[in-house]
Amino acid sequence: MKFKRSVIVAAMVAAASTSVMAQLVGVSWSNFREERWTTDEKAIKDELAKHGASYVAADAQASPEKQLADIDGLINKGAKVLLILAQDKDAIAPALAKAKAKGIPVIAYDRLFESPEVFYISFNNKEVGRLQAQAIYAAMPKGNYAMIKGASTDPNANLLRGGQQEVLEAAIKKGDIKIVGEEYTDDWKPEAAQKNMEQILTKTGGKVDAVVSSNDGMAGGVVAALSSKGMKGVPVSGQDGDHAALNRVALGSQTVSVWKDSRELGKVAAQVAVALAKKEKPKGAGVFSDGEKKVALQSILLKPIPITKANLDVVIKAGWISKEEVCKGVDVATGPAACK
Repeated sequence: MKFKRSVIVAAMVAAASTSVMAQLVGVSWSNFREERWTTDEKAIKDELAKHGASYVAADAQASPEKQLADIDGLINKGAKVLLILAQDKDAIAPALAKAKAKGIPVIAYDRLFESPEVFYISFNNKEVGRLQAQAIYAAMPKGNYAMIKGASTDPNANLLRGGQQEVLEAAIKKGDIKIVGEEYTDDWKPEAAQKNMEQILTKTGGKVDAVVSSNDGMAGGVVAALSSKGMKGVPVSGQDGDHAALNRVALGSQTVSVWKDSRELGKVAAQVAVALAKKEKPKGAGVFSDGEKKVALQSILLKPIPITKANLDVVIKAGWISKEEVCKGVDVATGPAACK
């Protein structure tokens, strides 16, 4: 009987081990430089654990070459699904070919890369761009605009810019708004955004009335450039709900941060990964075909929320950030309602 019981226990352990291995999710991060990716990672890990799946990851440190090597490593470790935050939409192609050859499903996480077998999960980036432009336009309906775009290697940069243009186009045609500077920003780096903004200010003699910046890190660089010239009150946009950006919103140096709750994105991505590992169709999937190549992809796009002075309480109540962090340095008498 003892022998029989041991055999049964061993079989159960082996089955459990095989089940976990069957749901080993390999995650390739482009980098961990931005604040939000650590939040995404925790959400992914926590949700995978709930499903009994395992997590293995690598940080490409902003190198397309290292990312290809990282993905090879994840495949060799037995990953049955790959979740990829791509550093470069084109350079990732050999990794996709290798995964396809081995029958490994691939999820494009937050950043689009187009291949028919890829599952795309992100927020609605065109809508993010629209929300950014709407907030800036409401604050400054006439004047000289600077457009600080994301990395040229990231399709999200153009999706955002497309959404922004939809909102501003009529005012541009009417002559109410003039685009006096428009630059891609290398790797979305705040310091590169600051340099871009400084060059636009030099070129225009400081005649910039509003800045549509495509994320919060870059918005920080833009605000630094404006501040160095003594320019206060210029409307500036961003996205991601970075803590420093939300504090800038409360202080009035940034107009809006379009909040994308990456805790929810990470959770949904993990659920999709588990479903794909089981050869099941993920719940709530639709079709996305708004990329540059118009490739139809299975996708889930979550809804973003614009955060301004008027609704800072939303992120505080959601537990995204504490009131103390939001309101640091804010004059309670003149600051937003959330800080009173």
